[in-house]
Amino acid sequence: MARQPTLKQLKYLTALAEHAHFGNAARACHVSQSTLSAAVLELEDTLGSALVERNNRQLILTALGQDVVQRGRNILMEVDDLVAVCEASAEPFTGKMRFGVIPTIAPYTLPHLLKRLRRKYPDFQLFIREELSANLVAALQQGELDVLLLALPYPADNVETMHLYDDEFLFACPRDHALASARRVCTADLRQQDLLLLEDGHCLRDHALEACKLSDSELSIAYQATSLNTIVQMVANGIGVTLLPKMALDAKILSGTEVITRQFREHNVARSIGLMWRRKTPRRAEFHLLGEFIRGAGNRSPANNLRP
Repeated sequence: MARQPTLKQLKYLTALAEHAHFGNAARACHVSQSTLSAAVLELEDTLGSALVERNNRQLILTALGQDVVQRGRNILMEVDDLVAVCEASAEPFTGKMRFGVIPTIAPYTLPHLLKRLRRKYPDFQLFIREELSANLVAALQQGELDVLLLALPYPADNVETMHLYDDEFLFACPRDHALASARRVCTADLRQQDLLLLEDGHCLRDHALEACKLSDSELSIAYQATSLNTIVQMVANGIGVTLLPKMALDAKILSGTEVITRQFREHNVARSIGLMWRRKTPRRAEFHLLGEFIRGAGNRSPANNLRP
């Protein structure tokens, strides 16, 4: 009987395709570079064809190599689903789950959520990866993650989503700002302001503008930051104004600052928070239960500190 590729060989090849570098792929797989390189050579020998073109400057997959990588990813995903079928037959929240979450949700939701999960399901192992939406969705579709917690909608093929709750956006400004005296503000008021937003790639930026029915071309965007904490400090120093999600306010992101917030007069100035998973996953029921648990764990009662 002819030799067949091993799952480990396919895993190493797909990692090599993703990172386009033997050293980086080896680190991602937690093996030495020589181990990964030897496995790829063994795979090529098993298949009787070159899959990778090697030179001192770059690594390129052959046309056949690209085909093998795609098929390999599908095989690895099917194996993951096979394992998931067995796990899904057990009691929910007794095994492992690989969970992706975006940076504008993670610090404000996870501490309380994880505490409740550990208390109620002590045998449940949740492996968390925090990254931008694009990276998380790619990891989900490649079988590296099981389920995502992110802002919706987000474009992705062959996935299902579950809306959990709306996260209201509030206008934030220094206490001495002209709009600070208003009881509520209009989204149109933002057109005359120096608006501080997260840099491109953070979906919170896009969802905030969409919720306010604004485009970049209509705004004077004074600065693009990598975190909400940085933006808050810049607002506190009078550099501009911003939009903040309510979950960040509930987590006391304004503590120790003179920044105040105002609600918008318009309704539905908010982003949708939800879960995303692969359409063919056998763990759909468990993910629905996780969604219900997150809803129950959320502290989204009306805030008393919206106007400090």
